[in-house]
Amino acid sequence: MTEKAWMLLLEGAWVTLWISGLASAMGLVIGLAIALLRTARIPVVDQILAVYVSLARATPLVTLVLFLFLAAPTLGLSLDRYAVAIVALTINTSAFNAEIWRTAFLNFPRDQQEAALASGMTPATMFANIMLPQMIITSLPGLVNEMTFLLKSSPAIAIIGLVDLTRVTNRISAVTYEPLPPILAAALIYMVIISVLLKLQSLAEKMAGRLAM
Repeated sequence: MTEKAWMLLLEGAWVTLWISGLASAMGLVIGLAIALLRTARIPVVDQILAVYVSLARATPLVTLVLFLFLAAPTLGLSLDRYAVAIVALTINTSAFNAEIWRTAFLNFPRDQQEAALASGMTPATMFANIMLPQMIITSLPGLVNEMTFLLKSSPAIAIIGLVDLTRVTNRISAVTYEPLPPILAAALIYMVIISVLLKLQSLAEKMAGRLAM
């Protein structure tokens, strides 16, 4: 592995990281919004969102990427490859995050909600000050697991020509005719990124635990 090859791999890793990171951040917010709307039990809205979540979770990510990449122009949407990748990853992760958030909401102790409302809090204040902090604590392991899963699924974006870590690995292998070194290097980079995510999860859980005390 030459220095140039390592630089190309790191550049590809950066593309993978920022696209996955942006999609994860948007997926967290959208997933929370979906969960809140579904728990509100508005019949038509709940049914539409249930279909969205089911379809997004059941559709393979590579299929979703190709569908958006090929279908967007026919619908009059001019999306470049980066936009397609971000939208596809966001749709995918928001559906899984929605179920994680919804489970945390449904499992939240009913007596705490009743006590907060009885003390004069509005539903919005109760949610922001009491429910959401505790939901974040209980949902954190699942949300981080979803982030790591999304990162490991992100090679699907290479199919539309994005020069991510997987595509760079394939290019180096094709030029050097030695596939093993770049594959091992890419695996090492993925392991480092995921290890950092898991470490951040552990630190966040400790901080959240202290705040909850």
